[in-house]
Amino acid sequence: MNTPHNRVALITGAARGIGAASAQALLADGWRVVYSGRDSASLQAAIERATPQAQAFGPASERVLAVQADVTDPASVAALFDATVQRFGRLDLLFNNAGLFAPKG
Repeated sequence: MNTPHNRVALITGAARGIGAASAQALLADGWRVVYSGRDSASLQAAIERATPQAQAFGPASERVLAVQADVTDPASVAALFDATVQRFGRLDLLFNNAGLFAPKG
């Protein structure tokens, strides 16, 4: 088994696309990763897809956290950061990948 390091990443919009791929790559490199998004079922599905790579460093359940959050809501964002620090004790990387689409102007 490889030895994980203590770096912690938080990725918003981690349920699909670039966010999910980035989270998976960080897990494969030994990071602890917080998956954040608005849909908890999609977050769990993304984590399940990434689990095989994460297990090279031990149980994925010890290195992954899913937090449902809406980046447009300040209270939700504060709770996201609180959950991250409570679980892992620190944050080293924030990838603000969540996107909002505005109407065409």
